[in-house]
Amino acid sequence: MRTHFCGLVDEALIGQSVTLCGWADVARNLGGVCFIDLRDHEGIVQILAEPDQGEVFDVAAKVGYEYCLRVTGTVRARHAVNDRIRSGKVEVVATRIEILNAADTLPFYLHETPGEEARLTYRYLDLRRPEMQRMMRTRTRLVQALRHWLDARGFQDIETPILTKATPEGARDFLVPARMHEGEFYALPQSPQLFKQILMMAGFDRYYQIARCFRDEALRADRQLEFTQLDMEFAWVDEAEVQGTTEAMMRDVFAEVIGVALADPFPRMSWAEAMRRYGSDKPDLRIALELVDVAEAVRGCEFKVFTDAAEDPGGRVAALRIPGGATLSRKQIDEYAAHAAKFGAKGLAYAKLGEDGAVNSPIAKFFAEGDFATLLARAGAQQGDIVFFGAGEYGVVSAFMGALRLKAGKDFGLVENAWRPLWVTDFPMFEWDEEERRYVALHHPFTAPAVDDIADLKANARTAVSRGYDMVLNGNEIGGGSIRIHRSDMQSAVFELLGIGEEEARAKFGFLLDALRFGAPPHGGVAFGIDRIAALMAGTESIRDVIAFPKTTGAQCLMTGAPSPIPDAQLAEVHIRVREKAQDVAGES
Repeated sequence: MRTHFCGLVDEALIGQSVTLCGWADVARNLGGVCFIDLRDHEGIVQILAEPDQGEVFDVAAKVGYEYCLRVTGTVRARHAVNDRIRSGKVEVVATRIEILNAADTLPFYLHETPGEEARLTYRYLDLRRPEMQRMMRTRTRLVQALRHWLDARGFQDIETPILTKATPEGARDFLVPARMHEGEFYALPQSPQLFKQILMMAGFDRYYQIARCFRDEALRADRQLEFTQLDMEFAWVDEAEVQGTTEAMMRDVFAEVIGVALADPFPRMSWAEAMRRYGSDKPDLRIALELVDVAEAVRGCEFKVFTDAAEDPGGRVAALRIPGGATLSRKQIDEYAAHAAKFGAKGLAYAKLGEDGAVNSPIAKFFAEGDFATLLARAGAQQGDIVFFGAGEYGVVSAFMGALRLKAGKDFGLVENAWRPLWVTDFPMFEWDEEERRYVALHHPFTAPAVDDIADLKANARTAVSRGYDMVLNGNEIGGGSIRIHRSDMQSAVFELLGIGEEEARAKFGFLLDALRFGAPPHGGVAFGIDRIAALMAGTESIRDVIAFPKTTGAQCLMTGAPSPIPDAQLAEVHIRVREKAQDVAGES
């Protein structure tokens, strides 16, 4: 239907006849001449129709916004050059214009950014917008670059099952009823984790897959029910080899796709250091602000919130100094307190140091003369600063103080314009779940502990460190992995510590335990979030902008209306019956 793309028409084609297809980005009838900006996925070119062309001019005069057109014409140099587009030095004088499909009035203009609901309801129009075309093309180049890099280094692209067995991996499974096995279900994979480990045991050495994964969990800007990850696994490796290979891959891919040079090598930081300095296991190193532990400086005060946390082995008292923050009003300070409350803070103490050295703080009265000055000095406070203080359980304080750090960095313009990658290592092996009175795996149950002795692991489970690692970029976890357990006895011991008894372990993971008994090699891997990396490369904060058909935060597809009810007859085929809603049952009783 066409000989060229609109955005690629240039001076080399002057004097030649071209046939183009696209949408009428702009249609202007000036009486003596008609101009149409014709747009396809490569860009825009100006079409010109003059009155002496008869039928061509008449058709051009009828063209409306986003009409679908086919245009044949001759390329000539433009009198008024448009430097904003690639084809801006030429135009096409139409000899034929066909209206392939007229367009009704659109619900929004494609050169505007409509509301989220409109964007997702009319996703086909949203995707037609040039900005969305740019971001989706960035994603395409990212995936192409990753594939080329891995193929050139001997990684095998192997598909793993979508219909599989339900296993605990930290989130709820999506379940699929098995029609041929009444009362039984498949699960959609949260990741290809066990299959890629099995591939290492099967001798494939280096595996990768651009894998679709599914997790039935709450949605947000950087999370969807279904997502795409680059899944990788290596045999006969340790942490350094996995990290070295994958960071080299990221350096090459970022340079190729968006021309960015990432650090060589990436810095490393332990989980404990990241939490202590930044209050996060995915710290944004573009912000120089750091948390300071001040427990020793508050032990003698009369502020019970501080002293209780300082004396508690599991507590923390932390300070965050914000340069120039003394300009914050009381209303703004209250907004910071409300922000901290979202992350678990029960209160937020502060101290403002005026340019004249005067201190304004509601907690100063709880300190003996000179002790408050010592506390401020420990926090590094200077004239014109504000210092926020948090006290309580270590993890909670770290979380809300870390969130304040990010907010302050953005509010005060302290975010460096740079790319700052990081490996976070030495994660805790387990977290203690107080409600269930048992350990849960911080990464997943197949992560190897740093110690190789089972008795040592069981005796020191609370403080055990794993061989897990995350790749972080500008405050985003873009990849995570670990060295895996490759011995059956160690895997059984970890299951036991997680409260998975022998019978349950055999029912859920018998195939893995068996495979580990037949010469399983040491192995490890990592998975990278394609959606998150593409969003970073495209310069957007939401992964929905780089996913063609995402769900809303309410887990719905506004365009198709999914999820939707299923007829009883179709449910009966898979041996399913929907329970009546609780209120309906109550109303009948």
